[in-house]
Amino acid sequence: MNATSFQDLVFDPQLISRFDVSGPRYTSYPTADRFVEAFDAEAHRLWLSKRTAGGINRPLSLYVHLPFCNTICYYCACNKIITKDHGRSAKYLRYLDKELALQAGHLEGSHDAVQLHWGGGTPTFLSRDEMRQLIDSIRRHFRLLPNGEYSIEVDPRRVEMETVALLAELGFNRMSLGVQDFDADVQKTVNRIQSVEETENVVKAARASGFKSVSIDLIYGLPKQNVASFDRTLEEVIRISPDRLSVYSYAHLPSLFKPQRRFQDADMPSADAKLQILQLAIRRLTEAGYVFIGMDHFAKPDDELTVAQRQGRLHRNFQGYSTHAECDMMSFGISAISKIGPSYCQNVKTLDEYYDRLDNGILPAYRGIELTADDLLRRSIIQALMCHFEVSIEALEIAHLIDFKRYFAAEIADLREMEASGLLTLDDKWITVQPGGRLLVRAIAMVFDRYLRSDRERVRYSKVI
Repeated sequence: MNATSFQDLVFDPQLISRFDVSGPRYTSYPTADRFVEAFDAEAHRLWLSKRTAGGINRPLSLYVHLPFCNTICYYCACNKIITKDHGRSAKYLRYLDKELALQAGHLEGSHDAVQLHWGGGTPTFLSRDEMRQLIDSIRRHFRLLPNGEYSIEVDPRRVEMETVALLAELGFNRMSLGVQDFDADVQKTVNRIQSVEETENVVKAARASGFKSVSIDLIYGLPKQNVASFDRTLEEVIRISPDRLSVYSYAHLPSLFKPQRRFQDADMPSADAKLQILQLAIRRLTEAGYVFIGMDHFAKPDDELTVAQRQGRLHRNFQGYSTHAECDMMSFGISAISKIGPSYCQNVKTLDEYYDRLDNGILPAYRGIELTADDLLRRSIIQALMCHFEVSIEALEIAHLIDFKRYFAAEIADLREMEASGLLTLDDKWITVQPGGRLLVRAIAMVFDRYLRSDRERVRYSKVI
């Protein structure tokens, strides 16, 4: 399936209003809110220890959650700790080393890793000595293979040019910069003041240090945003010319995230204005030569994401779109989620719980899930829809030994309704998302979510658009 162009898309406000429901972003299936505490540290240990059962020895992807931030961004829904005390990060790194040793000690098979990602929070909260300490801890327990993908999330307000050079020296070759919006009124309202100049300086430093890819993150739907102001932000971003862009829909869930309660209803863009901003972003970025990968990601035509989509290798995980579908993911730190074989497992969410478990030599996992055959089948469909906008029915039937029409009779009825509205086509061989459905692919994927079909309570999710 070719990537999406602006001309492919259909911006029908009535159609979007009808299907713009609340639902997951599907960085996993089942989604994390479906994990259960019955899948505990012992269950995670067992999966680590039998990772190579059946002769399968997948490469590893490593994720480290670094929760500390100097200041709070009011829109943020990440698991974070606001502090200026580096004594807290120093202690956290000591315990990360304990967890790295504990998980690695249970791991069966190769310790070779082809991906590493530091997320947060703000990974660049760490001092340069702390960064060296953490990468040394990782390298003691895992082998980072040459030519792997080693990425870090960077706050341009909190990083010096010497730090960028150090990150390259430590082996990082990809960087994601948080921007969200360059408009002064928006920045003041969300408590994130960040100039174009300091952002551009970090991008220049990354390129001078040999980073292979630089990505910029934007958010649409923030308070005080409008089409004209976001157009100015896009103008600057296009001029800076990152290799990739993410344009995320702001998830306004003040009942779940208290800092969002600071936003006034009158300052929030309407649903129509939000759609216009998205439409503008897709048009401006595709006209500038970026390929719309799908949902919220854009990349230059020669970028690895774009190539992976053309070749049918694109994958979606907890960091968004990825080129390494075959990896087991081992994750470290509070709230981090691992994927080992047909299982997911999430760590405890608070520092006290994290430290207590590691002091007692216990993996800090507190909930997870072992996927059933039905979960694996539905995950493969949702992945195909989110990454490639089409599903081969014949391939599903062969891989999972099912009769598609019988197995998904209820889902087919829902798909027919979407087909009548122009979102997709369904025949004996393929489900194909049409131009009218590309922006609503999350809603289409939700048809195959067995957990949602039995639980229509969706207040914990954001709108699709």
